[in-house]
Amino acid sequence: MPTANVNGSRINFVQLCQCDQPDREDLVMVHGLAANMAFWYFKYACELAQEYRVTVFDLRGHGRSEMTESGYTPANLARDMAGLMDQLNIPKAHFVAHSFGGVIAMNFALQHKGRVQSLVLADTHIAAARHVKDQREWAYGLTVQSILDLHGFDLDTRDPYFGYKLLTRVAQRHLNGVAVPSGLVDLINPLTGGGGGRTAAQWLRLMETTSAEAEMMGDDGLSLEALRTFAFPIIAMYGDRSPARLTGTELLEVWPHAEFRNVRNAGHFFPASRHDEVISACRRFWQGELGHTQRRHRSGETQRGYFRSDRIFKDTLGWYFTTRELPRIGPFAEFEQAQAILTQAVLNNINAET
Repeated sequence: MPTANVNGSRINFVQLCQCDQPDREDLVMVHGLAANMAFWYFKYACELAQEYRVTVFDLRGHGRSEMTESGYTPANLARDMAGLMDQLNIPKAHFVAHSFGGVIAMNFALQHKGRVQSLVLADTHIAAARHVKDQREWAYGLTVQSILDLHGFDLDTRDPYFGYKLLTRVAQRHLNGVAVPSGLVDLINPLTGGGGGRTAAQWLRLMETTSAEAEMMGDDGLSLEALRTFAFPIIAMYGDRSPARLTGTELLEVWPHAEFRNVRNAGHFFPASRHDEVISACRRFWQGELGHTQRRHRSGETQRGYFRSDRIFKDTLGWYFTTRELPRIGPFAEFEQAQAILTQAVLNNINAET
């Protein structure tokens, strides 16, 4: 695979483009911690390359990129990405970023606002929201806490850096042959796949032999005041079972122009298991179908957005849809089936009312 030497590190990357249009745009995809470019490559990059020139890469210390002794602050990882884009002649791009990758993408945006065409955030948590004490937004945390206690993890879901610490604990157990409780899988997805052993070993080496832990858990440079300066199109997607949803709630008041999407029954790693939903939302966002509704506010009311959910959604057994009367109808094998029956239900309701 090709590599680029940027900002004192060797970065592994891949570019895909099946679009022969001369005006095709660039899309850069940024993975989160303990993952690598494969998180996006197979289910996203190959498909989206039909419309964009897609660039995926391994963050410093991840995948096949170089593991340096230091350089893991979000601001410096953003400089890695900027240097890679410079070498690949990408002056401006759309960005899709998951988890800590979103922290990096937002740092990049603060450094280079003019280079961001749009931003898709998937379950990104920021330091400004990590110390929010109101846990009502993550009621599922009580379920996770009971699983942790049952299996002797000695972790507190209220810890602002619970997710990082969970990755390390699970990696240690994985290398010792201890199975991961099923209820935690969607919180530590990269460590449970076919390459989970290699990923676990690499994550522990990163935590134990470099300054990454201290740098990643320090100040991420993303104050709410700084984030308010973002004027480019943004869609923020959050799983309703994820602790990162606390950040989404905070950002509602920061970006009145942004689109906020709720992913039903989803945890932190929903992009890995619900890729078709994410791709559909991204395409509608890029095509202008989302985020342009005029939001009405009463006089004196705070300019604040709100989370929206698609009426048609996918879960483990297939596709479902909701109506005003029933929260969940399905499953259906294909999206089109659910859409057709929902359309008919709406028409029947209209006819009944008239």
